[in-house]
Amino acid sequence: MASVSALTYYPIKGCAGVTVDRADVGWTGLVHDRSFVVTKPDGRFLSQRTVSRLAVVRAQVLHAGTKLALTAPEAGDVVLDVTADGPMRPVRVHHWDGTGIDQGDEAAAWFSDVLDMPVRLMRAPDGLTREGSGDEPGRIRYADSTALLVTSLSALDGLNARILERGADPVPMNRFRPNIVVTGWPEPHTEDRVRRMTAGPVEIGYGKKDIRCVVTTVDQLIGERAGPEPLRTLADYRREPDGGVSFGMKAAVLRPGEIFVGDEVVVTEWQ
Repeated sequence: MASVSALTYYPIKGCAGVTVDRADVGWTGLVHDRSFVVTKPDGRFLSQRTVSRLAVVRAQVLHAGTKLALTAPEAGDVVLDVTADGPMRPVRVHHWDGTGIDQGDEAAAWFSDVLDMPVRLMRAPDGLTREGSGDEPGRIRYADSTALLVTSLSALDGLNARILERGADPVPMNRFRPNIVVTGWPEPHTEDRVRRMTAGPVEIGYGKKDIRCVVTTVDQLIGERAGPEPLRTLADYRREPDGGVSFGMKAAVLRPGEIFVGDEVVVTEWQ
């Protein structure tokens, strides 16, 4: 039986994830997922593509979303009041231009010290949704293009077997920053062929393969580039027609609900 092996949400886009045993899933993904974003002063979002140190910032949303706890090595801990109705400022995520609620000077100063550059912390306004992309585009907030990323343990095992064959070190699943990890699919990359599936009561629709970038080469524990893997090995056998390499399924939420680690995963429609 295939089942949910792990659940992770990422409160701040580009920062460390929070792994949980259960999660509420709304139309835009796991609740609180990518509900905050760090931006340059002009509103352009930051990611590990250019600022790998974001990986070491750990955030937790507390007290029904009214508090945000932040921690990072050598930066100390801080608990901030979440501003739900503060000044609105421009936010740009790739080619999307929208807005965010500025979380104030204390948050900006803490992040600026951690990243050694001037930045602001923004929160998505209540009700903010935008259209995703893919076969099932769904709705998203500050995510790149879809509400969910689904990966499988068998895909990681297959990749790491190839990495080991070339004498390199295997990579952990956190390099791929998934929301839902599935165990029990014996064939690697079964998620490529899924068009609709359920995880507990939650229904998920296939959006597209996830084309991977340099973020997968960042050691998520220390926030630094760690060499060419896994991109080098993925290029051997996962190259797509556009030249990129893929790992994982980007997906939309077709029916929200509550999901638990251990919930059965049932594919209701195959490619």
